[in-house]
Amino acid sequence: MNDAAPAPTPAPEPRRRARVRAPELIGRGGWLNTGGKELTLADLRGKCVVVDFWTFCCINCLHVLDELRDLEEKHRDTVVIVGVHSPKFVHEADHQAVVDAVERYEVHHPVLDDPELATWKQYAVRAWPTLVVIDPEGYVVAQHAGEGHADAIRRLVEELEAEHEAKGTLRRGDGPYVPPEPVATDLRFPGKAVLLADGNFLVSDTTRHQLVELAADGETVVRRIGEGEFREPQGLALLPDGKVVVADTVHHALRTYDPATGLMERIAGTGKQWWQGSPTSGPALDVDLSSPWDVAWWQGKVWIAMAGVHQLWTYDPETGTVQVAAGTTNEGLVDGPAAEAWFAQPSGLTATEDRLWIADSETSALRWIDTDGVVHTAVGTGLFDFGHRDGAADQALLQHPLGVTALPDGSVAISDTYNHALRRFDPETGEVTTLATDLREPSDAVLVGDEIVVVESARHRLTRLRLPEEAVQVEAVAHRTQREATEVAPGRLRLDVVFQAPKGQKLDERYGPSTRLLVSSTPPELLLGGEGTGTDLFRELDLNPEITEGVLHVSAMAASCDDDPANEYPACHVHQQDWGVPVKVTDGSATRLPLILAGMDA
Repeated sequence: MNDAAPAPTPAPEPRRRARVRAPELIGRGGWLNTGGKELTLADLRGKCVVVDFWTFCCINCLHVLDELRDLEEKHRDTVVIVGVHSPKFVHEADHQAVVDAVERYEVHHPVLDDPELATWKQYAVRAWPTLVVIDPEGYVVAQHAGEGHADAIRRLVEELEAEHEAKGTLRRGDGPYVPPEPVATDLRFPGKAVLLADGNFLVSDTTRHQLVELAADGETVVRRIGEGEFREPQGLALLPDGKVVVADTVHHALRTYDPATGLMERIAGTGKQWWQGSPTSGPALDVDLSSPWDVAWWQGKVWIAMAGVHQLWTYDPETGTVQVAAGTTNEGLVDGPAAEAWFAQPSGLTATEDRLWIADSETSALRWIDTDGVVHTAVGTGLFDFGHRDGAADQALLQHPLGVTALPDGSVAISDTYNHALRRFDPETGEVTTLATDLREPSDAVLVGDEIVVVESARHRLTRLRLPEEAVQVEAVAHRTQREATEVAPGRLRLDVVFQAPKGQKLDERYGPSTRLLVSSTPPELLLGGEGTGTDLFRELDLNPEITEGVLHVSAMAASCDDDPANEYPACHVHQQDWGVPVKVTDGSATRLPLILAGMDA
């Protein structure tokens, strides 16, 4: 018999992490939301810092801004979120455009404007959005790409708080955020507009989360509608019964508004965001949607530009059901049968008798679907080519268009948002021309007789133009994205998607594989082998030595659940990201391409 007291159980050691010193945050555009103060990492020492690499064209980045709001509020005395704005399009490198976007999307933390991607390169970022977690001593401890990581970051932050509180290296208190002064205007970043039967306009007043009815002059406010009902509403479409269907974008829902009675009703969406594996058809109020951006009435149904998943969906008012109509959820520009087509953030719709026209914003493209369900491209070549160039449609260029409007002669007007222009495509001649310039971020246009009323989103107004008989002449410009291409060797290339389940979670394999990897390329000839879908997060690719440059399209998903055997219904989380990686194929270059979904590359 041993009467000695049992030895105390040693306290668990903190989880060992890679120790990588965080590079400094630098950007020629300077800092926003700091009251004019320039921030350094030294100023943030003692805080858990989450660096959010984003760009305001990117719907996934906007999703992540919303995912982070709860963390930002509940851990405001220990966590500082820093947005690093890293532009894809030329317009996004304009400082005032970044200022506008920070207000438009209600970004309530410091933002570094990095138009030359200096900090992006220092952190070896490969995709929007990417989140990097820095501990209170200034070391990078995690990196996450894509959506669905908010819970993992919350868990990591709580772990860091406990660890650094014990070490004495945690500093509590207010962060460096200083809100800008509010500005009074009747509209604030309006999104879309529709002409009502009485000649008035209904406008989605996006940043104020409401609808506004304006008189026929386009200026006088008649009434404000839906305060507290909407969250960043966008698209509007007049239905045959006189009601208006509204894309309630951030609520991932459709609602109807009856101008005659003022009644509103949710007709589609649950309020939750659609994720891979969720139903893609069924009773409209039981199926999740993902950032519906525009709506149009065509062929007896409401067509939905589902920007969040790069698809078109439909809502059938007769049956009260929704379903996918076109697109695979892969991001890119691929024509053909609707079920095989690829879109990239479709954001504008307009219907004629035999065509549904689509402003496909991330490919800077004008596209259309015919009555046989086949998708065609009128203007645009892919994710990385854009500019302002008129002429034959096969060489014309747009820059992130958000709206399209059918004109009486069978042509369409394109709200060429990042070119600050109204463009026109004529299907008869195959020519693209410019109708008007000096419009600040036009996002939609409404035909009123022989005039067109443009939603100038960044000027917070509607602007009335007479349709010109002759097009405006502008100097042609062409651009490619500023992102540097990754140099890879021809032949065998090892692709590794790095995913580490958050602490306390494990991969969810109760119903089969919990991971998915899809690989393709532009041009398709770039890959001699390794394309297609699989369940492993790695792949051996065979690069064609005859193709010197292209884009690897990689889509990855992983599902993890709480690792607690006693919990019969563990909480589960989906992590997903799409990468478009520009590559140059050169001898002697890298034979491995790591893409971080969550964790650190060992």
